[in-house]
Amino acid sequence: MSESHLSTATAHVHGHGEEDYLSCSSGWKSWAFTLDHKRIGVMYLVAILASFLAGGIMALLIRLELLLPGKFFLSEDQYNHMFTLHGAIMTFLFLIPSIPAALGNFMVPVMLGVKDVAFPRMNLASFYLWIGGAIFFLAAVILGGLDTGWTFYTPYSTTTNTSVITASLGVFILGFSSIFTGLNFLVTINMMRPAGMTWFRMPLFLWSLYATSIIQILATPVIGITGLLLIAERALGIGIFDPARGGDPVLFQHFFWFYSHPAVYIMILPAMGIISEMVSTFSRKPIFGYRFIAYSSIAIALLGFLVWGHHMFVSGQSPLAAMMFSALTFSVSIPSAIKVFNWLSTMYKGSVSLETPMCYTLSFIFLFGIGGLTGLFLGALATDVHLHDTYFVVAHFHYVMMGGTLIAFLGGLHYWWPKMFGKMYNENLARIACLIIFVGFNATFFPQFILGSRGMPRRYAKYDPEFQIFHQFSTFGALLLGAGLFLSAGVLLHSLLRGRRAPANPWGGSTLEWKCSSPPPHHNFDWPPVVTEPYHYDHIQYDPKEGGYVEVEEVAPDPDDAPLPVKH
Repeated sequence: MSESHLSTATAHVHGHGEEDYLSCSSGWKSWAFTLDHKRIGVMYLVAILASFLAGGIMALLIRLELLLPGKFFLSEDQYNHMFTLHGAIMTFLFLIPSIPAALGNFMVPVMLGVKDVAFPRMNLASFYLWIGGAIFFLAAVILGGLDTGWTFYTPYSTTTNTSVITASLGVFILGFSSIFTGLNFLVTINMMRPAGMTWFRMPLFLWSLYATSIIQILATPVIGITGLLLIAERALGIGIFDPARGGDPVLFQHFFWFYSHPAVYIMILPAMGIISEMVSTFSRKPIFGYRFIAYSSIAIALLGFLVWGHHMFVSGQSPLAAMMFSALTFSVSIPSAIKVFNWLSTMYKGSVSLETPMCYTLSFIFLFGIGGLTGLFLGALATDVHLHDTYFVVAHFHYVMMGGTLIAFLGGLHYWWPKMFGKMYNENLARIACLIIFVGFNATFFPQFILGSRGMPRRYAKYDPEFQIFHQFSTFGALLLGAGLFLSAGVLLHSLLRGRRAPANPWGGSTLEWKCSSPPPHHNFDWPPVVTEPYHYDHIQYDPKEGGYVEVEEVAPDPDDAPLPVKH
């Protein structure tokens, strides 16, 4: 049949005319005891954003203190407490759960075309475990604070009078929350993929969460057990890590980094998954090298277990071990580079449109690129010795974690916000906020590369006057970054009150979540949706009446409608 014999019909949008998940029931019990993955995702979102706000305020206080070389308004002890809690809250309460627990919980079942995750009750339990862990962190603040640094390094953490046991219990409980989420995603993706969704027709965000779940399940128990050993040493006086009791402090570093380096990939892999979704949608082009991106997620997850020793080049480990860890560190950069190459190739000759999520995508590629490339200096033995424990490490870490995970989280939040809450936000203001965040971020952390390469140690409350200009530049950048984040939050919150109603598919995405209404109905889909190739856009067109994109199906014309032959 030739194309001229085809006509078109708009595909069905699931959930139109039904009550959405936000309004299908009311009252606090309908939220507190919900088993709906979407509501649990929203509760996670609110909770981790509150943690981000607390950690962000502490970051601003730290930067303000560093405006002057001497004391400004914090004592040395208060400064130690402040940067410890900032690091612990940002790492354990925001960065690790941010994308999997909030956006992942909401999106995984919808992107699979199913009603819920495999274990809804375990999903709710993971949220309350997170709340329990957060309460222990809050208790640590009230009961004297914490001054060990977020790494809890021994032997100092075995002797300090601050609330190490309380904070360690918080980490232990948060670990269970993370394992519950990972186990749920693994089983859901393995067992509940719909007919037609083979492994290589699965959205890349799901691939990234699958790889992340492997790390969560295998690595998290190590930090839990390490925390218990630390508690046992402090409470019972057993010599495990403290050399004064016959223990080995380097053993703690091995245990800690065996978890905490893979934990970096718990934070960054889901971010890479979000970028893969957005770069294809806003380039209007199938993702370049789908299989390579999928395989590279698994490769990063597995290689990430082999590189923890690069945090300990100066701890006295053998030269052979240091050389092997250095080589392995360089190997893990290969799958990351594959992803970046494929994202750039996807944009090449694509029809790139600069909606807000795409602005965050471009920011991510730039910032993560700097973070990744500066990591090479820390993976090389010759340079790491000089840069170890300087501000160079602080800048590198923040370019990867905040420039990577935070920026991708914000991009994903803007990408799926219309789907989650059924409201469109002000595009111009959201793009301005993204620009302010990008400029503020670079102004904050780029000077820290210079500080570190000139020998400024990290975690110091006071510094030599020669470093002041860089610290001041960094502090003003942090204030600008904070202003951008507040503007972004204002834009999203304003949309909830005054935003235009969102169509089912505002961006022209082709994965399954765009086939149901915005916000989704309680059961997500009226019937199992038809699975197609995840990144093909030929059948998706913009409909001015709808204010968004609609799926158009080609159908054969009715023979009765064919024109009658002309009689001569």
